[in-house]
Amino acid sequence: MNRFRLATYNVHKCRGIDWRLSLPRIVKVLQEVDADIFAVQEIFEKQAACLAERLELTHVFGAARRLGEEEYGNAVFSRYRVVASSLYDLTVEGREPRKCLHLDIELQPSRVLHLFALHLGTSFFERRRQAGKLLSQEVLARSGLSGPRVVMGDFNEWTRGLVSRTLAQHMHSADLTVHLKWGRTYPGVIPFLHLDHIYYDDPLKLVNMRLHRTPASLTGSDHLPLIGEFEWL
Repeated sequence: MNRFRLATYNVHKCRGIDWRLSLPRIVKVLQEVDADIFAVQEIFEKQAACLAERLELTHVFGAARRLGEEEYGNAVFSRYRVVASSLYDLTVEGREPRKCLHLDIELQPSRVLHLFALHLGTSFFERRRQAGKLLSQEVLARSGLSGPRVVMGDFNEWTRGLVSRTLAQHMHSADLTVHLKWGRTYPGVIPFLHLDHIYYDDPLKLVNMRLHRTPASLTGSDHLPLIGEFEWL
């Protein structure tokens, strides 16, 4: 197995642009995408468990904070075996709690992918601090990462800020303009901002990239799933 499909998707609490809360609609979108690994942002723990059951996928949930009576944060869904997981704190004092979910996913017995799924803050100065946390020896630069890394999620970075520039110095940046002919992903109906990103290491090769635009995805969330098809060379 040399080829696999990744997708990042901010599901907006499973509340669509029609303000209707619909878990079945998000299930339909994920089934349409048919990725091997999904990184999902803005999701409740119970919603993630329900999606995993309906999609028959392994999942790991990473709580960023409590919202109301429920845990809320990021989740990763995988067709492959998850051999380890960690949760890193990217929170900047005075701002909304933010976390990075790290999974070691065994694509083959000799091939482990290090996946980092995140949702960064909305403030420019907040993201500058988060860039330092992310590139630290406790997270992306930690020892013992023997396989390629993939970082993906909602970066909330609509200009080429410090996070994007710093990651691009250490990893390959999935260039939307090569595959999509434009560099914007948000909002789904008429994209004019580039919020969703994927970064990756050698020996991974990005074969194809697309935004998933269907009736279900255009109404299911204010974001669209961003999909990357990769080969492990």
